[in-house]
Amino acid sequence: MPTSFDEHQVIHELKHFLPAQAPLMDFVHHNTLHAFQNLAFHEALATAHVKLGYQVYFPLENFRSMYQEGRISDDVLERVLVQKKGNAEAWKGKLLFGEYPTVEPGRVGALRGIWKSTYGIDLDSLVHPTLFRIIGSFLDQGISIWNFPLNGKSFLEAIRTLESTSFASMFYRKETKKLLLNPELSITDLLKKVVGDKEELYEQYLYDQQFSHQGWSGMVSTVEDLPQTLLDTRLIKLEDLILFELLLEFDALNYKLDQSWSQIGHFATEKIIPLHDPIAYSEKLDVLSLWQEAFEWTYYDQVLKGLQMEKVDSIKPHLKSFQAMFCIDDRECSFRRHLEALDPACDTYGTPGFFSVEFFYQPVGGKFYTKLCPAPVTPNYLIKEEGSEKKLGTDLHFSKHSHNFYTGWLFSQTLGFWSAAKLFVNLFKPSMSPATASSLKHVDKFSTIRVDYQAMENGLQVGFQIEEMAVRVEGLLKSIGLVDNFAPIVYVIGHGASSVNNPHYAAYDCGACSGRAGSVNARVISQMANKPEVRAILSEKGIHIPETTVFVGGLRDTTRDDVVFYDEQITYADYKIKHADHVKLFEKALDSNAKERSRRFESINTSAKASDIHEKIRTRSVSIFEPRPELNHATNALCIVGRRELSKGVFLDRRSFLNSFDYRVDPDGTYLFNILKAAAPVCGGINLEYYFSRVDGEKLGAGTKLPHNVMGLFGVANGIDGDLRPGLPAQMTEVHDPVRLLLIVEHFPEIVLKTIQKAEETYEWFINDWVKLVSINPETKELSVFEKGEFKLYEPLTKDIQEIDNLDELLASSQENFPVYLLNQN
Repeated sequence: MPTSFDEHQVIHELKHFLPAQAPLMDFVHHNTLHAFQNLAFHEALATAHVKLGYQVYFPLENFRSMYQEGRISDDVLERVLVQKKGNAEAWKGKLLFGEYPTVEPGRVGALRGIWKSTYGIDLDSLVHPTLFRIIGSFLDQGISIWNFPLNGKSFLEAIRTLESTSFASMFYRKETKKLLLNPELSITDLLKKVVGDKEELYEQYLYDQQFSHQGWSGMVSTVEDLPQTLLDTRLIKLEDLILFELLLEFDALNYKLDQSWSQIGHFATEKIIPLHDPIAYSEKLDVLSLWQEAFEWTYYDQVLKGLQMEKVDSIKPHLKSFQAMFCIDDRECSFRRHLEALDPACDTYGTPGFFSVEFFYQPVGGKFYTKLCPAPVTPNYLIKEEGSEKKLGTDLHFSKHSHNFYTGWLFSQTLGFWSAAKLFVNLFKPSMSPATASSLKHVDKFSTIRVDYQAMENGLQVGFQIEEMAVRVEGLLKSIGLVDNFAPIVYVIGHGASSVNNPHYAAYDCGACSGRAGSVNARVISQMANKPEVRAILSEKGIHIPETTVFVGGLRDTTRDDVVFYDEQITYADYKIKHADHVKLFEKALDSNAKERSRRFESINTSAKASDIHEKIRTRSVSIFEPRPELNHATNALCIVGRRELSKGVFLDRRSFLNSFDYRVDPDGTYLFNILKAAAPVCGGINLEYYFSRVDGEKLGAGTKLPHNVMGLFGVANGIDGDLRPGLPAQMTEVHDPVRLLLIVEHFPEIVLKTIQKAEETYEWFINDWVKLVSINPETKELSVFEKGEFKLYEPLTKDIQEIDNLDELLASSQENFPVYLLNQN
């Protein structure tokens, strides 16, 4: 008998709506609501709110409070209302005084909720503990002492073999076990048993079921599509999970209700709105969207006015002391500013932290290849670390033997006391331990990284050919506008982070390196750029790097505010002296940066001496009791693509990604296309994950870290029976203002428009307003805002930006986000 319900098609569509967060090892920021990205921003948010029950804006009371405090400008609000509604006065009354009923919960969950309202049973509490433990055991990457039996089989095959060969059963009824062992069993068959004959309800039921634990479902879906995200790969499909869960539900209903129950379809009424039906207009959501626009443009307007007013002269070529490339990461924004303040003759640049070299990396003694490039890229190259194998540090009390019955008792009676004493000491004097996730462990400072072509291995080319090196160095240098006037030393500084007791540590590392430190990339590109053969090819293409210029790799630890240099490239005595002076300069800048960061931390006095504060910052990074070793990308709001002179004199409060670009080197937008193709999904993805984790910390964020349990080294959950938590924990988002990313490009608007239209996937970010886009004319500083497919002239409402002389006084004055200031360059 033909059926209108196609389970494979429904599951294919369902996967698109589930969280797409990868396991902890490969944590990479992304747009949480990627499934709605084909819609305009506010339409997408309204749809996600009505269908899935997500909170997508701040509550109305928050906006009204920020308006009273002056954080939302009255002038900006008036402009937004005129532009969006025409009648500002009537709508302003609604925004300020309108009363609106509480919005009904989302459509998802309504159908399955009938079990509780009709029979008084909570099917989730009956099914989820068993379901989560079995899936967690199957996916486990090393926490469990015993491996899931029958390794190598798919999830459903393993479960069937277990049931057929075990004395015990995971089901209450033999009937359920018999169903499982039937190889012809389908999801449709089980839906008929649980829901009934109303096939129009099947899709709704599956959405209800899977969104009752969207974290686990999303993880299974991700592992199905990208099995390589687990080092110890597993064969599992979302279809397997659904079929197994339906069996558990059927079994639980029979057990609790003794077969005296009817399928849920008998109780479904017309009040249950189909999930994918069009949503009705909501004035409350409209009001919230207007408040959001006014909130965002209050800040945007200040930034754009500041960029117009800022005046900084470029450094004369012969006076440059050194040049330094950093990742575009917003955490480098303040460090670059401090470095430039201490040495006005230095040049700093920003570029994605994989530095245009994509490869897998294998450390000495490593069993696996690690991807060191943006997550969507699949490299064809392998770089190996060479040197003597290092013995990893261990803590005796972290031993699998402590889980056994006899040795566990012995360990607790001996090493247990030592562990307690060590924990007590660590409370008052935190220090590095083998358990610390340190960015410096990614590569040994004294090991060798060989970039030259060697051989093929497992389908990957080990090393690069000279021509391939030249292409990557050329792409890097031209993209940031560094094609002449090279300083004696050019530093290439990747970034990473160090922390302890932090399962989200990969989120603190470099997103352009797939959530890992950028130290290897910095060393690789430096070695390539130092090769005479590469420089000879570059010279033919108009990039003349003097023989006297040397590239030096390095790594900045953003949590500890430390820098390590891989300075084996420096051999001349006078260059060693210069480098030693630069190292001292970096250390002072790191002290100042640590002082600036400290204003957000309750436990540190920002008025103290910078070097003393820096020591406290280092201590925080290794404290097992510190849930906020750093605030990562919190407060990010901007991405500026242009010359450093555009924003050098503006205080942006560590809120901007900074991507260097010179329109004179790229008049037709060739390199700009590559920049925007990466900046929109990477910076936009970071920004939106923070946005949604902030406005809905429970469903779209991970909640507080405090009850988090690491599950199988691939995710975190609340307790042992909770759902996996997608998104970001509250400790990473609590100071974040949820505003969309404003991407500012220093180029002519017609070039920017042509550039973003080259790729549909890039254009979608801008045409649908997920990222706001502004072009600033490099010759006149005239501003143009991208709206509805075209650039329109923009005149800031802000008339003046205050100039500050003493940054330290300002930083000590508040923990909140600062407005935009001009920096006195004298």
